[in-house]
Amino acid sequence: MRVEDKKRSLTVAPFKCAWGEEFRFVEAGRGCIAFEASAQNDVTLVFREQPGSQHYHYKMDSSRHYAVILGSHRNKRLKIEVDGRTVVDEAGVGLCRSSSFQSYWISIYDGLISIGQGRHPNNNVLFQWLDPDPNQNVQYVGLSSWDKHVGYRNISVLPSAPQNSIRWSQIEYAYAERHGEGGHAKNEESKDGCEQRVIADFLESLDFSDAMFVVGSERKVVPAHKIVLVASGEFDFISMSGTAIELPSFSYPVLHSLLEYIYTGSTQIAEWQLDSLLELSLQFKVKPLVKRCEEMLDCFTKMDNDRSVSSRNLEVSSSGSQAHQVDYFPFKAPVSVQKIKQFLASGEHSDINIFVGGQGFVAKAHKLVLSLWSMPFAKMFTNGMKESSAPNVFFEDASAEAFSLLLQFMYSGELKVDNQYITPALVQLLLLSDQFAITVLQFECCKRIMEFLSETQYVQYYKQCHQYHLVNCLKKCANRILQHILIIAQLLARTLCC
Repeated sequence: MRVEDKKRSLTVAPFKCAWGEEFRFVEAGRGCIAFEASAQNDVTLVFREQPGSQHYHYKMDSSRHYAVILGSHRNKRLKIEVDGRTVVDEAGVGLCRSSSFQSYWISIYDGLISIGQGRHPNNNVLFQWLDPDPNQNVQYVGLSSWDKHVGYRNISVLPSAPQNSIRWSQIEYAYAERHGEGGHAKNEESKDGCEQRVIADFLESLDFSDAMFVVGSERKVVPAHKIVLVASGEFDFISMSGTAIELPSFSYPVLHSLLEYIYTGSTQIAEWQLDSLLELSLQFKVKPLVKRCEEMLDCFTKMDNDRSVSSRNLEVSSSGSQAHQVDYFPFKAPVSVQKIKQFLASGEHSDINIFVGGQGFVAKAHKLVLSLWSMPFAKMFTNGMKESSAPNVFFEDASAEAFSLLLQFMYSGELKVDNQYITPALVQLLLLSDQFAITVLQFECCKRIMEFLSETQYVQYYKQCHQYHLVNCLKKCANRILQHILIIAQLLARTLCC
């Protein structure tokens, strides 16, 4: 098996299987994998409770698992197997291509297996099958093959949802679409203009910048953002007289590499400039970068290389993600999620005050963070509206509690609500997530609400969704009503009899 980390691609040899923590569902029994594949036949994905080995093959597996085979029987059929037993054998569906890569997605949600083509899950559904005895513990995805090599690339593991419950095209793929060959490339705007952005979009951007570097003898000015810098290392703006950091002894390419590493998690540097990059990262205590530079320099020392004359470009990448960091969170290592959370609590380096009509001040926030999650916020702060330059922003139709929950989610990536009840704040938070087009939060709110609804409450909830035009939740609630239609009818009949 050959893996190319830079392109997030891999080639699986015949009768082999690729596993990894990055191919793991966040929630057992519920998840979605989107990918591109190229093969003559048998693009095979296995879903298990525990990962297997490289030599694992689903035909020899005696434990509980699902297997989905695209292009089975010499690229003629789609197959689904449960614990080694064939439950779906459909001709002419989900076939492979060997001449080019084809986009697919496979979703599992409480035993509902959905298979489709294209970049966006829940669109272009090819086949669905519902397991009468769902395996609620499957969590690891294995990328496998049969008797031919299979190429996989642009692999993303996402939360799963019932059909049509979420606009998946608005969720950023965790890996493939954020970094192009040779570095970061900005995402294209989705058709409705509501996609979530990533922090790399603001690398050396003047938008929301509140810090600057003056670098080299030419005194080149490079914009930056305090919260990103402070969350990555030790940039002591409090003791500085102003926002400019003077770096006369460093060249712009070295500073660019430092900032690119902070904003994207990887960078390139000429081999002869690696010492300067280490010196700069030590100055600002960007510890992950210091460690990587030292490791590379130590390796070159052992090889006795003369770096002073080498113009070769080196790839410097972050060693891994932070614990408990969800894929859709816009800040990635080396940016500390814990420090980002603290900025909301302390208000340090904030540039906007949030007020809710009738309830007063809510929090000191950061336009950059709000704009990363929400395109409506980004447009509000950049298109010349009064909020672009005003220090305060007012929201009339919201509660302070719900807005606080919204901000907590934006700064942590976590929904912190009561896990036992449907509170008014949770419903109001759902409305806010719809208003500001934060699709991931819409999904989380809908999921929490649906988990605690009883059969008698579905119809009332459906009416409320209709009142506020929450299309995604309407569809999800309608699906749940259909699933429990007999129970609901019986309850209504009892009510009428009484």
